[in-house]
This record gives sequence, structure tokens and C-alpha cells, in this order.
Amino acid sequence: MLNYKNQKGMGFVEILVALLLLAIGVLGYVALQYRAVEATSEATYRAQGINIARDLAERIRVNRSALNKYKTEISTAENQKIYQKNCSTSNCTSTELADFDVSQVAKNADALGMTINMMTCKGNNNGRNCIYVAWADTSATDGDGVTDCTNGTSYNAASTCLIMEVY
Repeated sequence: MLNYKNQKGMGFVEILVALLLLAIGVLGYVALQYRAVEATSEATYRAQGINIARDLAERIRVNRSALNKYKTEISTAENQKIYQKNCSTSNCTSTELADFDVSQVAKNADALGMTINMMTCKGNNNGRNCIYVAWADTSATDGDGVTDCTNGTSYNAASTCLIMEVY
């Protein structure tokens, strides 16, 4: 015959242990969901960044004779936002079109919370240019700071950016 006096509270302890195990499982699931949301957000930014870089690259490809104007206009934030002539409504020279193209792409990037830049690609001898697109706390620049996209030929570890080679 069983002695039930020694069994008092055992059901309660079992329920507490089961709830503890369930809580640990739920916390693991919450952490997993959080990482999934972060990964989805990062993928969205990358897709948008690729589209911005591709847009600028295609505009440069069409108007290749104004490459230096593209580089000049995109090198500073002030030049990126303004344009001298609206090429959607009137005929433009190649340099005016480059000025207009940069302002259009920069406005699209700004609307998405991104910055753009174009520099000579690091680590090559053929003079190719790279389009930098950065978001979050990263700037579309090359340097040794933690907010720079790259440091020479490598990405900074905490950067959120992408680079597209243009030729």
C-alpha cells in the first residue's frame, strides 16, 4: 500500500518543471523569429541596394561619354540632390544628363534610407569604378572607420552595404 502523505505537492512540482521547460522552448522560438525578421529585413535592403546600383550602372552605360561627370556629381551629397536641367522634359547634353541621372538615383536611394557613392575600385589596376550603396549606420565610403563600408579591399565587419563594379 502506498503512503500518500509523502506525495503531497509532487503534482505541483511536476507542473512547475513542465512550465519551465515550455518557457525555455518558447524563448528559443522567439529568438529564432527575431533572427528571421532581421534576415528578411537585410535581404530587402540588399535587393533594394542592388536595384539602385544597377539603375545607376545602366544610366552610366547609356551615357558612357560623361563618366567623369557622373563621378563628380556623385562624390558629394550636395551635388547628388540638385540638377541644372530636367532631362525628362527637355533635350540635354551628355553632361546635363549625367547630372540629372545622379540626382534621380540619389533621390531614390534617399527615399529608401540609403546613400550612394562611386569610387575607383580598390585592388585592381584597370581603373574600373565601383558603386557603393549603404544603409543603416554605414556610409558609402572607403576608410578605416567603423561606419565606412570598406577598408581598402575588404568590407568592414559591421558594415551594411554592397558594392557593384561598373565598366
